Amino acid sequence: MSFIKVYIHFIWSTKNRFSYLNTRELRMKVWDHIRQNAKEKGIFVDFVSGYSDHCHCLISLGTDQTIQRIMQLVKGESSFWINKNQLTAEKFEWQDEYYGVSVSESILPKVRKYIENQEQHHRKKSFQEEYEDFILKHGFQKFND
Repeated sequence: MSFIKVYIHFIWSTKNRFSYLNTRELRMKVWDHIRQNAKEKGIFVDFVSGYSDHCHCLISLGTDQTIQRIMQLVKGESSFWINKNQLTAEKFEWQDEYYGVSVSESILPKVRKYIENQEQHHRKKSFQEEYEDFILKHGFQKFND
């Protein structure tokens, strides 16, 4: 048996950063569904939260899981579920792109707290500002098409 602990902090936004998830009640339904669906698929979601136009998800990878497959299962299925249950006034979509960074076990509590406090955090800072900070902090290259 292999023992692995690899945590990834994922962030993805709604299509065109539209505020589909515009109530706390709706967000809680979506985060609970993401957690439950992931569990059914053998994906360990340590923490999930977000705001009206994006989601943060802390996931521990399993031995046979790839980042691409996990994102496909989590984002694709949650989008399908939201539309099937007509939880938004318009057709719901996640943006294709996502971001992921590895998280050291020593800072897991800090990352969990950051994800948990998205509601308060975005009273002061927009997702666009958070996105720019994330790109800079982690040294991602931005390429123009």
